[in-house]
Amino acid sequence: MAQITKDMVIADLLETDIAEDALPILQELGMHCLGCVHANKETLAEACEAHDVDVDLIVEKLTALLNR
Repeated sequence: MAQITKDMVIADLLETDIAEDALPILQELGMHCLGCVHANKETLAEACEAHDVDVDLIVEKLTALLNR
């Protein structure tokens, strides 16, 4: 995967090689239903908006995982 973006669908993020490390980050923010039907069509930005989370902060954290 080249990069994490706010327009990335959550299900796609969960299929990457950083998924195992990304799950706790997302769950800490209240995103507990990552396997629900919404994850298949909801973008990271939409999920962050629904959970009142700063999408730029999440993209930054996930990108750090990707670049480690």
